[in-house]
Amino acid sequence: MVNSAKFPALPARRLTDGPKPKHAQLREILEEICTTDLQPGDMLPGERVLEETFGVSRITVRRAIGDLVASGRLKRARGKGTFVAPAPLISRLHLASFSSEMSSQGIRATSDILLAEVTDAPAEVEAFFRAGERAHTHLHRLRLGDGRPYAIDDSWYNNAHVVDLLDRDVHTSVYGILDKEYGLPVTEAEQIATAVNADATTAGILDVEPGTALLKIVRLSLSGDHPVEWCSSLYRTDRYTLKTHVERAAEQSTD
Repeated sequence: MVNSAKFPALPARRLTDGPKPKHAQLREILEEICTTDLQPGDMLPGERVLEETFGVSRITVRRAIGDLVASGRLKRARGKGTFVAPAPLISRLHLASFSSEMSSQGIRATSDILLAEVTDAPAEVEAFFRAGERAHTHLHRLRLGDGRPYAIDDSWYNNAHVVDLLDRDVHTSVYGILDKEYGLPVTEAEQIATAVNADATTAGILDVEPGTALLKIVRLSLSGDHPVEWCSSLYRTDRYTLKTHVERAAEQSTD
């Protein structure tokens, strides 16, 4: 039996038939509760409590919750319940490091080093670095926010310009190291974003189910004319959101 004492007081009202379906009415109520009464990580009242409180069927409750899970507002934990999802980190597609983006939104950034080596790079990395036949620095990191996994970075650094990077503290912002210790601030980059599904290994590292949709961003970074970093990142989509501003280009007259 659910102990309703640990949940916020629910508005005791029955939903009515009308232009707006009952599941949509319930979804709006639950979203308001998540915003005003619950914090990220708090558990939502159980399905039976919601059925009895709002006088709706189990199907209606599951539809409303499912919509909020799909939108990222709620998160299901198998065998535990449904919880308010944390607000995602919002990236505005400017040249900021992961650490800086986290800090700007009040989140403490840390990293776990999964692999650090100097070795031959893949062909696509070599083509971008244009450094001839030489080994480059390979850094594979799990990026954490307040101790929770947000992303996996698979990064390569150009040893023609960035020598002995692994002698530095790469648990911190590598962009900061490039700027302060090498005099190579990242000044521009090309980014390519795609959607992928987590394989079993990636799912285990990011603590998601295999097959979960992830955001993949490949970034090719320059310091002036020097190619310094090639990075492929996989982000949890419940914790990371892209935001950009676009404007309509002026149309040329065909008169």
